[in-house]
Amino acid sequence: MEDRKVYLNEHTNLLELEEHMYPLVDVETPNVFRNLFRYDEIPKIAFNDRTVPHHMPDEIWITDTTFRDGQQSRAPYTSEQIVTIYDYLHRLGGPNGKVRQSEFFLYSKKDRDAVYRCLEKGYKFPEVTSWIRASRKDFELVKEIGLKETGILVSCSDYHIFYKLKMTRRQAMEHYLSVVRECMETGIRPRCHLEDITRSDIYGFVIPFCVELMKLMEEYKTPVKVRVCDTMGYGVNYPGAVIPRSIPGIIYGLMTHAGVPSELIEFHGHNDFYKAVNNSSTAWLYGACGVNCSLFGIGERTGNTPLEAMVFEYAQLRGTLDGMDTTVITELAEYYEKEIGYHIPSRTPFVGKNFNVTRAGIHADGMLKNEEIYNIFDTDKFLNRPALVSVSNTSGAAGIAYWINTYYRLSGEREVDKNSELVQMVKASVDKEYEDGRVTVLTDEELIDKIESVCEKLHMTL
Repeated sequence: MEDRKVYLNEHTNLLELEEHMYPLVDVETPNVFRNLFRYDEIPKIAFNDRTVPHHMPDEIWITDTTFRDGQQSRAPYTSEQIVTIYDYLHRLGGPNGKVRQSEFFLYSKKDRDAVYRCLEKGYKFPEVTSWIRASRKDFELVKEIGLKETGILVSCSDYHIFYKLKMTRRQAMEHYLSVVRECMETGIRPRCHLEDITRSDIYGFVIPFCVELMKLMEEYKTPVKVRVCDTMGYGVNYPGAVIPRSIPGIIYGLMTHAGVPSELIEFHGHNDFYKAVNNSSTAWLYGACGVNCSLFGIGERTGNTPLEAMVFEYAQLRGTLDGMDTTVITELAEYYEKEIGYHIPSRTPFVGKNFNVTRAGIHADGMLKNEEIYNIFDTDKFLNRPALVSVSNTSGAAGIAYWINTYYRLSGEREVDKNSELVQMVKASVDKEYEDGRVTVLTDEELIDKIESVCEKLHMTL
């Protein structure tokens, strides 16, 4: 007890006592938390009402896994596509590097070519990092390419240790530590991906393992990152929930009991239970500096935390975008749709075709009077996406004029008003459909066809 360090917590201004007193619990049989995770039942969320304090770091950021986890669930990107998306990420993150890193595979020539081309850009952010198998050959490849950090898979639940690796906890820990040491001896910063952490024994394996990682960091004077991987999306953000499902509890344990500093903690979430975004925000709130995301949430199974979602979470939590250029999000969405051929569901927040389209007649009426009533923020300013109202039998000429002006970006002298011949002819066509029994709103494609047809008759262009 006398040797344990007392230090001042700069967030609370209270003296605290280090509690790195958690030895490995080496069990003979796996602890797979059958009380929470019975395979023939829906997983349970249990509570013990032990809460931990918020600990928002001084600085938070986003890291990207579009080219790693994002490529595990779709056809591989071409080298050209990777380089183009990397350019977009650089612009999106802004001069302060809020999109801090992007991780790449190195196995194929195509992947390595893309890495070299991205490195040639000379961007400070996002830093190019890798994800490799845990072998000296791969570490040397990372060093040869010129990368300074790589991810290493260190599965931490007994599901993986006993059933997949066929090891004991002690054997797994010793194997992982030898691999991390080998990585550090080649001069590469390791980023340890603690796979399946939300089904692991936090205080019997994860904390003791991370204590040893911090000892290696001290020995080699090289940072060791810890990525909290909610691989199956079991994590929850509810105060008082029990570990291993509690994201606040995991982050608190890593900081307080394993001594991992906030800047070396990164959360990686999956969306199996629709909690990826909330869990990522929670990780920030309780002490993780980084959240790992994929563009549009594209990733294994239900996907990862959408990167664009965390851009707006950042702004809401910090009150500023800190230089991030959110209009790039719309450019990325258009690039994915037109150049990559990826279909974004129309109701996807921020990027879906209809995310800021008001369809209900009474709502559309409110939008025409003041768009703040039914639009989440100035989507034209932040995303180059003006709010739209759909056209139906209740829209009237004013609603049709509003749709034309916003969709075709008409302003000043080019604007059409409700009395224009174009609007009146389109309205007549719309009214006819509803007189004939139509009950649904018109799609964008249908409206465009009607408008183009009228424009042809009037010999005009928009």
